Amino acid sequence: MTETSSDIQISHAPRNQWWDVWDQFRTHKGALFGLAFFVFSLMFVYLGPLFWTLDSQYIDIRARNTNHILACLGVGGGWFSPEGWAAWFRDMPACFASPEEFGRANPIYALKVSWAHPLGADQLGRDTLSRMMVGGQTSIAVGLTAMLLALFFGTLIGVVAGYFKRVDGLLMRFTDLFLAMPLLPLLLVIIMLFRDTLRNAFGPEGGIFVLIVVVIGLTSWMQTARVVRGDVLALKEREFVLAARSIGTPPWRLILRHVLPNVMSSIMVSATLGIANAIITESALSFLGLGFPSDFPTWGRLLFDATDWLSQNPERVIWPGLFISLTVLSVNYIGDGLRDALDPRIRGR
Repeated sequence: MTETSSDIQISHAPRNQWWDVWDQFRTHKGALFGLAFFVFSLMFVYLGPLFWTLDSQYIDIRARNTNHILACLGVGGGWFSPEGWAAWFRDMPACFASPEEFGRANPIYALKVSWAHPLGADQLGRDTLSRMMVGGQTSIAVGLTAMLLALFFGTLIGVVAGYFKRVDGLLMRFTDLFLAMPLLPLLLVIIMLFRDTLRNAFGPEGGIFVLIVVVIGLTSWMQTARVVRGDVLALKEREFVLAARSIGTPPWRLILRHVLPNVMSSIMVSATLGIANAIITESALSFLGLGFPSDFPTWGRLLFDATDWLSQNPERVIWPGLFISLTVLSVNYIGDGLRDALDPRIRGR
């Protein structure tokens, strides 16, 4: 007897689990917004200098303390009367379209509006847009590098503590010791002790970069270690781990082949949160004047430089503060979306 076509079943290749993760991730609107803004931030700081080629250290004396966009948005006779709104709708497009002519017609804005510096310039006349790009490169590089260092130590300690019971108590008490320390005063003390030594070894910028990355990485691994340890404690009692152990698989091979791949979801979530924490910490150190030198901009350093001019030019704190806040918020949203997408209990709904 021959088989009919109705008896033939067509088998499809199994669907990759990462497509399931993406399907769950894109249902999280906040995570999609965070991913879009983080990609925009990366393109802005790394690809932007290819199009906006003005040197961040170039000084234009005539453009000191200007801010084109905010100045144009603030034109008009006031926002609390119909006449003020009418003046705003009349003057604002002209300010953006031809700022030089608008400045000649309105002398009060003559030194504030120019497309040569769309985001304005600082007290020395250095372009804010180019400094935002260069500063973003440094801030994001610090965040990514410190995150990788913290993940390495956190994953190593978490896996060892979770898999080897004999050292679990010792490593967890060591972790608790770091968690109990006041991290910001500790960071300040370490930077004050080793800043000059590393500057002499690696240069002013390289030395402080190495110091900040190492300090943030060595004080940010504890949460990752505790999360990874909890996952390893649950995994080492699973059937596939017990089966691999019963046939004599060496511990290091069992960890690399069976344990680490199954804790990658927790590590990925910790990575996103680690980036946000590192960016905030670097910005705080730079804001306190203990970060990079004044001629090497970061977002935190731009905030610090703007504090002396806050009463005269309050808009100078807007751009670095806005990018720090939105970048950290976007990374946190990405981590929240990844946590939901990588959870099989949620993904299976």
